[in-house]
Amino acid sequence: MFLPLLAAVGALLVALDARTWWQAVVLGLGVVAALVAFVRWAARDISRVALPCLIVTAAVWALGALVIGSDTAFYGISVVGSLSVPQLPRRRGWAALGVSAYVAAVGAARLLVTPEQVSDVLISYVIIPAGVTAAMTGLMFPNQRFYGLVVEMEEEGEREAELAVMRERMRFASDLHDIQGHTLHVVKLKIALAQKLVHSDAERVEQELREVHALVSDTITQTKELAYAQRRLNLSAELENAKNLFEAAGIHVRVDREAEVDAHAGELLGQVLRETTTNILRHAQAGQVRITLSESGITIVNDGAREAPLPELRGLATLKERVVSNGGELTVEQKDGRFLTAAAFPHGRSNTAL
Repeated sequence: MFLPLLAAVGALLVALDARTWWQAVVLGLGVVAALVAFVRWAARDISRVALPCLIVTAAVWALGALVIGSDTAFYGISVVGSLSVPQLPRRRGWAALGVSAYVAAVGAARLLVTPEQVSDVLISYVIIPAGVTAAMTGLMFPNQRFYGLVVEMEEEGEREAELAVMRERMRFASDLHDIQGHTLHVVKLKIALAQKLVHSDAERVEQELREVHALVSDTITQTKELAYAQRRLNLSAELENAKNLFEAAGIHVRVDREAEVDAHAGELLGQVLRETTTNILRHAQAGQVRITLSESGITIVNDGAREAPLPELRGLATLKERVVSNGGELTVEQKDGRFLTAAAFPHGRSNTAL
């Protein structure tokens, strides 16, 4: 937006002051240097062209004031100086003073080559050029701080966007683990059972294989739903699935419903139940499992926990972060051969629609 304006002002000043073609070339060089500096400044890369542009515009001002008699030839150095000085890492104040002093000194040198009135020279070649240069440079200091804040905000926005992408990838990976890890472990159990019964109970083997086929088909469907952000867990369905799996593994299951679960918390509680079911089947030698449902939470207790330090359960660790971020609590305890997993939303519902 400003580049055409700078170019138009520079071209107008050259047209007003140049009386020959070579004067137009000299004054035009100062305008071109100012435009180059502005373009690189807008691209946040003025440091590479600052010194050459300052040298060119300083020479143009000297030739303009002492040879051509142009009191507007300082245009280039005022633009380049105001853009370059605030970018310096230190001693910016001294640099601004130096640029303004140079403009004033060159303008004062005009007194040595012209019979014009001293007052006219001081006003046209010293006060106005030095004052404009100092004012433009001074105004760029707060402007530079403003642009610095804008840049920081942009970078912060980019970091937030990258963090959001990483969170979404972690969520997707966690959900994919929930779906396929759970299914693969159950398929492994059912195939192992079918192998044991293949010579003694063909009907049961056929039933197990049908269930494996249905389970794999359902997993494919859930994976597609996950990929298209359509997957929603149903706590009742997960509860029925957990009961069937435990019973198939010879584990006695008791379900206590103290109240109907809040619908907003149901999906996360379903994920907790699914992950806990997989962990019990994989890590424990359980004989009994008790599942308790309240309005805002679920508690799963099983026996058969190993007498060893609490194993690393990455799935539950990821779920804990998700539950906490939605205003809930996830507790995992192992004591006296029993393992407890409890998730609850103290205020009766999660903070966001799940």
